[in-house]
Amino acid sequence: MADVTPAEDELPLIISVDDHVMEPKDLWQQQLPASMRDRGPRVVQEMIRLKFEGGHYGFERNDPDGQLCDVWLFEDSVTPTGFLHGPAGVPREEQRNVAAVYEDLRPGTYDQTARLADMDLNHVEAAINYPNIFPRFCGQGFLERDDKELALECLKIYNDWIIDDWGGGAGRGRLIPLTLVPMWDPALAADEVRRCAAKGSHAIAFSESPAKLGCATMYSGDWDVLWTVCEETDTTVSMHIGSSSSMPTTSDDAPLATSMSLYAQNAEGSMVDWVFSGTLQRFPSIKIAYAESQVGWMPFQMERMDSVFREGRGGVGGSGPLPSEIVRGRVFGCIFDDLVGLKQRHEVGLEQILFETDYPHSDGTFPHSRKVAHSMFAAVGMNAEECTKVMRTNAIRAYGLERFGITE
Repeated sequence: MADVTPAEDELPLIISVDDHVMEPKDLWQQQLPASMRDRGPRVVQEMIRLKFEGGHYGFERNDPDGQLCDVWLFEDSVTPTGFLHGPAGVPREEQRNVAAVYEDLRPGTYDQTARLADMDLNHVEAAINYPNIFPRFCGQGFLERDDKELALECLKIYNDWIIDDWGGGAGRGRLIPLTLVPMWDPALAADEVRRCAAKGSHAIAFSESPAKLGCATMYSGDWDVLWTVCEETDTTVSMHIGSSSSMPTTSDDAPLATSMSLYAQNAEGSMVDWVFSGTLQRFPSIKIAYAESQVGWMPFQMERMDSVFREGRGGVGGSGPLPSEIVRGRVFGCIFDDLVGLKQRHEVGLEQILFETDYPHSDGTFPHSRKVAHSMFAAVGMNAEECTKVMRTNAIRAYGLERFGITE
């Protein structure tokens, strides 16, 4: 019976490595110094009409045919809240790309007490929380602003909130904080990692392709000061799809479905950068993780990298550990619907596969995450030990969650 997939109600509590939180509307207006407050992030309500044209999302402000919307303003940035930022609990066929105010969404998207209740309902013990609306997945909302002094102050306010408030109190050990770093300055980023690690945050959100954000490339060596501190503090580097502010597509008139079908390409390119830049080799204890990336692409990508490296082609390799050996046990991907990846779990590396619920997004599986996981595990014949590793044990190791009192 050891090789039989456990019944759904026998599966362990989930650790989700990719959930999202909507930052408080008044966070920066409350926390910024008075001299900066009128220039800081703030929310206004307008009539907004969201649209999707030419393969891109857009919006019209003050449109009488729109809907009441919470709109984030910061310097020249205008970011409307959409219902698709948090449709958790709404049947997918009823989800629409329309403007929204926070109160239109499930309270668990922004309220700690409600979030913890939703996690209980969904059999989730702990979750790592990325930003949802304004800061964006690796803090691009701060990177893109002209006033970097103000941007850094705002970023620090966000980090203090995610650590002390969202991840504090009843959220301690359940809502796992994710530090944002000032992507415009690797040395400042290192300082912020050290500051936040001292406060109890040991994971950072980084870009899958910093070069696409106009930042230093992975090949420049400029980021080494950051990776040094990540190793010193045992801080894991997490990268969400879209954290390069770009998604793969084939043409300007391709439908959204094209990008949705190709999204793992960003993670593929990122893993190649981490290996061929020598970063993983120079920092042998650092761990990296890809959110919402799936894992089915990993065996082929490692095979191809090994082939190129082994033959010393294209300016890399010829001798030394193969890319597949460098990646083993240190590069993690996560799944929510990847049967191909689970079928290849031993080629991927079973210990490198994590699970996510993606609450509260439209791809998320709330409130049926355990049921979804069970259906996948049963379809590929995973036993109890394998299920436990994917649902929680691997995440504990990838993020050092023992520091939060989380055990296997």
